Amino acid sequence: MNVVANILVGLVALIHVYIVVLEMFLWTSPRARAAFGTTEEFAKESAPLAANQGLYNGFLAAALVWGLIATDPTGFQFKVYGLACVIVAGFYGAATANKRILFVQVVPGTLALIAVLLAR
Repeated sequence: MNVVANILVGLVALIHVYIVVLEMFLWTSPRARAAFGTTEEFAKESAPLAANQGLYNGFLAAALVWGLIATDPTGFQFKVYGLACVIVAGFYGAATANKRILFVQVVPGTLALIAVLLAR
């Protein structure tokens, strides 16, 4: 079960690394604009804000990666903390920005958290 939990945590971390790349480096690209439903003008104007948001997603990914490489109890604690943050941020994003965030962030984060807790 621990292997499954770690794979799920790794997938959530990779999702957030992808979000970092979109928000920090590709925000004005057609791919990022399509993913976030923004216009070219809005993307240009909001690029600094998106980069800041991307940095926070990077912190989430870093916590999850640290949880994967650290020994327990630290590794377990970082996984739980990182996944809880992902889930809370996902609910907030779904409520304030886009309901799709529930499926991109909350569902994978919740599945990973359940697996981590069951593997304990």
